[in-house]
Amino acid sequence: MRILDETNKKLPSFPNPTFAMNYLAHAYLSFDQEEVLVGNFIGDFVKGKMMSSFPQEVQNGIKLHRAIDKFTDTHPLVRAGQTYLRPQFGHYSTVITDIYFDYYLGKNWERYSDIPLEVFTQNTYRSIEKYEKIVPERFLGMFEWMRKDNWLLQYSSIAGIQKSLTGLSKRTRFDSKMELAHLALLEREAEFQVIFFAFFEDLETFAREKLIEIQDSNAGH
Repeated sequence: MRILDETNKKLPSFPNPTFAMNYLAHAYLSFDQEEVLVGNFIGDFVKGKMMSSFPQEVQNGIKLHRAIDKFTDTHPLVRAGQTYLRPQFGHYSTVITDIYFDYYLGKNWERYSDIPLEVFTQNTYRSIEKYEKIVPERFLGMFEWMRKDNWLLQYSSIAGIQKSLTGLSKRTRFDSKMELAHLALLEREAEFQVIFFAFFEDLETFAREKLIEIQDSNAGH
């Protein structure tokens, strides 16, 4: 997952306005473990010594979040997908593919879960709300907008990602052209879907095994 720095100062809920991308994937890849889910959501907002202030399973979720990001950033299928986008969108291609992948996950949700997506998203928000007293303040600013606009559900439609990408485009420091990125998806929707299915199979296997490894290494701490 990438964090996209913003310069729009009209968002008072954000001390340092930021938007994060593929939260639906991070929620799903927490494997129904609530404290892991919390860590998986706040991973980009935790720095240095902050880590030790969280319960062990939240720390495990933070570590899983970072492992997922690294795996995603270096996966050849992800890089192949970004080559389609880079001529038009430059380094914003990494942000756009994150949103694309949440789109495909949401669109094909029944393939991955027996819980309806609408129920899963609301359960996710309620789980995060339980830990609002311990998560970073900067995350809470972003989470307020996520919950209000229901990002986790919104990304499952073309109209939803168009709205999100347009909003991000208005706040980027440079001309990102992200307001046009939904058109690039429509042009190559079948190709990106093939990439997503193959990549996400690899990612789910990796994340499941990585979480077990992290938890085993921290057992008894």
